[in-house]
Amino acid sequence: MSRESLSERLAILADAAKYDASCASSSTSKRHSRDGKGLGSTEGMGICHAYAPDGRCISLLKILLTNHCIFDCHYCVNRKSSNVRRARFTPREVVELTLSFYRRNYIEGLFLSSGIIKSSDHTMEQLIAVARALREEHGFRGYIHLKTIPEADPGLVEQAGLWADRVSINVELPTKRGLAELAPDKDSRQIEGAIGRISDAITDARDARKRFRHAPRFAPAGQSTQMIVGADGASDNQIIGQASGLYDRFRLRRVYYSAFSPIPDASAILPLKRPPLVREHRLYQSDWLIRFYGFTVGEVQQATDADGMLPLDIDPKLAWALRHRADFPVDINRAPRAMLLRVPGLGTGAVAAILQARCHHRLRLDDLARLTRSIRKLRPFIVAADWRPTLLIDQADLRGLIAPARQMELFS
Repeated sequence: MSRESLSERLAILADAAKYDASCASSSTSKRHSRDGKGLGSTEGMGICHAYAPDGRCISLLKILLTNHCIFDCHYCVNRKSSNVRRARFTPREVVELTLSFYRRNYIEGLFLSSGIIKSSDHTMEQLIAVARALREEHGFRGYIHLKTIPEADPGLVEQAGLWADRVSINVELPTKRGLAELAPDKDSRQIEGAIGRISDAITDARDARKRFRHAPRFAPAGQSTQMIVGADGASDNQIIGQASGLYDRFRLRRVYYSAFSPIPDASAILPLKRPPLVREHRLYQSDWLIRFYGFTVGEVQQATDADGMLPLDIDPKLAWALRHRADFPVDINRAPRAMLLRVPGLGTGAVAAILQARCHHRLRLDDLARLTRSIRKLRPFIVAADWRPTLLIDQADLRGLIAPARQMELFS
């Protein structure tokens, strides 16, 4: 096949893959080829980042094996009834593209997904063939993330974990009702069953590695999943609850959120407009509150409005603090770490710096200004050696005083 046709297919299948957000390459074991064995690296040194058409920075070759699909999920641009341009790679072509991109220092690994062709088992076999060839035939030690198919035979999914650093299965939508309405070919019980089997296999492999040094690795970077936000009527409360349940039951490394984007020739049951991208951002922030800031699911849900949605103009931690003013102000020279993490504007790094600095002297407002990005949001919620907010925390218009109209700061 000509180089031009390969380039055209790459453009089609790389563009089709941009809708899958769950392709982070964090937390894998470090491997490299400096010892003269194998090719590639997961350390990321000298990697030139590529940018997807929507502006996301990626360092993986992120493509679909094919955008042909026998399923007809309403929200998917590659669904059976869609009239998009179709393309397909062979496993050998994906292997050659990955090696070529890596040798040119464009990528640090591969993220490979696919539409369902012929059958789930056939598609899964094709994905496995790519990863096996990279590892066995070419000694590739870079990062590999395989999107697995819940409808495929469990034995095939298990093979995927033996070759990939990370595997993932998308739960697609936050609620069973939404999945039944928008993805009639998918079954939520089947999806969660497959996620559960992968979780058990990861745990078993880690236990085996503790007892037997040469036991095979299984998805050492864990598994992740993705939920589409805004395609159905699920509230942020429901999404937060579902994500937390997935973390608890299956020990996922990440739950990714992807704001629904209208697609060509869309089904009449889909929304006409995409949700605000800031909604996706707020859900990620709520995720961090639970994972890194010690908040419970119920506490994060208390930050939502009466309709179960997170405020878009302020971040979830600030929304929670404004609803729990009796817990503030917090004395930065005496409060425990858990309480400092609840102060709006203080991230994990800033809290660590505060705990270290106050061992040597009592912190003043100027000291805090040097340890954080800005103290404007902090002032109503803290007590320092030279600062007390008096009645500031009780002001009815506090939200308006400290939150700009479209606050977009990430946690420090």
